[in-house]
Amino acid sequence: MSMRRTTKAARGAVATAVAVGLALFVAGCGGGDAGGGRTDDRAPARNTGSATAEPTAPAADVDKVIGEMKGPEGVTVTLHSVVRDSGGFVTVNGTVANHGTRVFNAIDWRSNESELRSRSSLSGATLVDKAGKKRYLVLRDTDGECLCTTGLSGLRPGESRPVFAQFPAPPAKVTEVDFQLPTMPPADVRITE
Repeated sequence: MSMRRTTKAARGAVATAVAVGLALFVAGCGGGDAGGGRTDDRAPARNTGSATAEPTAPAADVDKVIGEMKGPEGVTVTLHSVVRDSGGFVTVNGTVANHGTRVFNAIDWRSNESELRSRSSLSGATLVDKAGKKRYLVLRDTDGECLCTTGLSGLRPGESRPVFAQFPAPPAKVTEVDFQLPTMPPADVRITE
């Protein structure tokens, strides 16, 4: 094959790849309102305001406290809601606060999976149905990232951050579960609809 044909073929392949990429990008950003103006406020969304986009959950009512976990070095996780949605998921919302004297990094809270990119996340969190003897792990997206708060590093003394983790929903009859994080005592919480 001549050099000219090879170059033309390569340009055609690049042009096709760019066109497909742009089409997917435009389709993802469509903004169409097929839902009649209603949006699902409970589903995690990508936070586009930061340099490292991470899944985020809607703001929880921080005045409502349904559970609290006190860990080593003054780190506290306050749970605000555990909500079952119609899509078969349970989302846990809370706040992590550093009441200690040293900077906190959530490295111990991540799962042991080698595919996850974030080194400091809630990917090691679990929901435990004690009566049914089942453990539910944090869900993963199509890229293998957890549907949970990531980038939990550098939490200075006196600072706090909202956190969330999304799990597969236990059977509808299960309303009491334990929320667990490595290095922290479990919190017994009630799932609401």
